[in-house]
Amino acid sequence: MKTACLVAAFLCVVGVVEAQSVPKRSLLALSKRDHTLAIVDATTLKVVARLPVGPDPHEVIASTDGTKAYVSIYGFGKYHTLSVLDLAARKALPDIDTGALNGPHGLAFIDSKVWFTAEGAKAVGRFDPASGTIDWIMGTGQNRTHMLYVTSDEKKIYTTNVSSGTVSILEQVPPPHGAPTPPEGVPSRMDWNVTVIAVGKGDEGFDVSPDGRELWTANAQDGTLSVIDLATRKVTATLDPKFFASNRLKFTPDGQRVVITSLRDGDLLVYDAASRKEFRRVHIGNGAAGILIDPDGTRAFVACTPNNYVAMVDLRTLEVSGHIDVGGEPDGLAWAETR
Repeated sequence: MKTACLVAAFLCVVGVVEAQSVPKRSLLALSKRDHTLAIVDATTLKVVARLPVGPDPHEVIASTDGTKAYVSIYGFGKYHTLSVLDLAARKALPDIDTGALNGPHGLAFIDSKVWFTAEGAKAVGRFDPASGTIDWIMGTGQNRTHMLYVTSDEKKIYTTNVSSGTVSILEQVPPPHGAPTPPEGVPSRMDWNVTVIAVGKGDEGFDVSPDGRELWTANAQDGTLSVIDLATRKVTATLDPKFFASNRLKFTPDGQRVVITSLRDGDLLVYDAASRKEFRRVHIGNGAAGILIDPDGTRAFVACTPNNYVAMVDLRTLEVSGHIDVGGEPDGLAWAETR
């Protein structure tokens, strides 16, 4: 009898550990209506936890080791908070106050630091979790600096500026030859060159091609797509699918396709990147925002905000293969992988 009780207790403990274990890879999905972050097991596609975040959450990014998530609390440029979540313990941590860098939106996590746009401040900032400080700020001088892409070496930053209809390229340059050596313990000064490129009206969602050669941006107000050659920093093509209210744009991992969502169109627009021609439209709902693509390129997850679900699109057949309930008005999506 005693042995049986011990076995039962052991199995109970194992069951609790398994229930609380963190999936190897998780899909993180924000609900703007519920003010929550859903953690979805990437294998079973089941929601394993919902964690509270601040009001009007828009974008989410995970730390490189998959233990933390950071959420931009936007408020159309008036809020100044990043929500922080412990994904392993499944609990909210103290918020990050971005101070005068109000309207945080676009996010990136590079080299153990959180990069974010500050739309209300027309700037890009960087938060260092180790020191608990914002250790770098660079202004864009453009209106509604919104989405963000940071290269892995941190030497180039790309942003879209919605109201200015521009893309900013911030590029780190070393100090000029002959510059004085700073005192011991003082880091060398790094200057930045800023290039501003005019694109279509209301440019918002964008992505850089996997080979780093092109930047495509979706222009919400005029329904066009702009293609920028990053070597020459010039717009080489303006495509006109008449896809208005376009919100997000992503390359597939192989660089062959570009997928675009619209907040008021029920289709996922798919472009062939090489020919720069429309390939197909996939009906997903009544409008969509966030896009997340599986690293193997087989599936796209699309946050259908008006429909209150995340649609799964099979990128081989270009058909909707299912839906996930992550909460009302889903938006920002990200991967978290434990290491």
